[in-house]
Amino acid sequence: MIRPSAGATLAGAPGRAGVGAIPGTNNAFVEFSGVQKTYDGETLVVKNLNLDIARGEFLTMLGPSGSGKTTILMMLAGFEAPTHGSILLAGRPIDNMPPHKRDIGMVFQNYALFPHMTVEENLAFPLKVRKFGKAEAATRIKRALDMVRLRAYGNRRPGQLSGGQQQRVALARALVFDPKLVLMDEPLGALDKQLREQMQLEIKHIHEDLGVTVVYVTHDQGEALTMSDRVAVFNDGVIQQLAAPAELYERPQSAFVAQFIGENNRLNGTVVAMSGATCNVEIPSAGIVQALAINVQAVGRPTVLSLRPERVTLNPVPGSLPNVFNARVTDLIYLGDHVRTRVSVCGHDDFVIKLPNSDGVVQVEPGAEITIGWKAEDCRALDAPATTSGAFTASEVRSAATAPPSGGLQGRE
Repeated sequence: MIRPSAGATLAGAPGRAGVGAIPGTNNAFVEFSGVQKTYDGETLVVKNLNLDIARGEFLTMLGPSGSGKTTILMMLAGFEAPTHGSILLAGRPIDNMPPHKRDIGMVFQNYALFPHMTVEENLAFPLKVRKFGKAEAATRIKRALDMVRLRAYGNRRPGQLSGGQQQRVALARALVFDPKLVLMDEPLGALDKQLREQMQLEIKHIHEDLGVTVVYVTHDQGEALTMSDRVAVFNDGVIQQLAAPAELYERPQSAFVAQFIGENNRLNGTVVAMSGATCNVEIPSAGIVQALAINVQAVGRPTVLSLRPERVTLNPVPGSLPNVFNARVTDLIYLGDHVRTRVSVCGHDDFVIKLPNSDGVVQVEPGAEITIGWKAEDCRALDAPATTSGAFTASEVRSAATAPPSGGLQGRE
């Protein structure tokens, strides 16, 4: 799998980066080829997107606000047009195709149900638009309501349903006409935590049962890790990393991804030695840390060390770990199954350890002096992320917008 360039590349420029469909497959169903988007002619909010999505895949676009993920979804739905590049669905260009002809179901955060219609009437609406017969429509509506376990609520109006039930109706409406593709724009954002987690599992099971292709947008990493086959992490209009959930969490390729996915301890330092797959990093006023070299380029370069809290060992056996430091406990937060323990170590007062709340695990108190350690392979040395404003000159954006089409997937790496 080829990672995209971390920086923006204008249309037609060399070095175009491509991101393929699921490794080992050759069945791209949705294809973004050199897609760029600007709203004001000055700033590209989506920069040279090359992305293939496999048929039947559940792909989540994850990122902070303003990262470009919703804009990409709107272009795929047909509500926005690319400034440059092309989008293909099942091998056909859809750039000039109106939304209602794309055969795409969509689920919004605010449900977008018709308040004056019953549940069954809401589900019937997309079928009427597509001119389904009454008998076929009735069969599909019953099947869709059974799928979301709402058969008994068909005669109710949305205002008579809970938030979770309304979201189920919105999901059923998006699926009732058997679309080629379903788009979901932060559909669980308005639900409480318990209901949100329940709906995550329901959506995942429905996807597995139907095998429909899903493109999901969220800023919630828990949703992305729970439901997705792959996750594309966006920042500043660019895919920072595209991988399966476990790969993203366990093996982030950049400091941004490591910080955005899950809880993460960051230590800033300078590379002082490299040996094979590992490197030694000097932490100011703390000492040397041995780490796995991921994006380290050379000795003398600054780097960011990434270490998950659950990978830290409390009071390790002497000589068992290469990285051992003295620390002082500053804060404890009880979270039921574990205790979130904050310590001061290596000049950092916000270093976090997760201690299981179980028998046999030594519990500590604030102010206690302890020893902590970790393996070199659990500590990833990542180059400090480049900061880009995303701004281009007006002439550069106009050049991108008027450049000739890229020719589909020719030249895709």
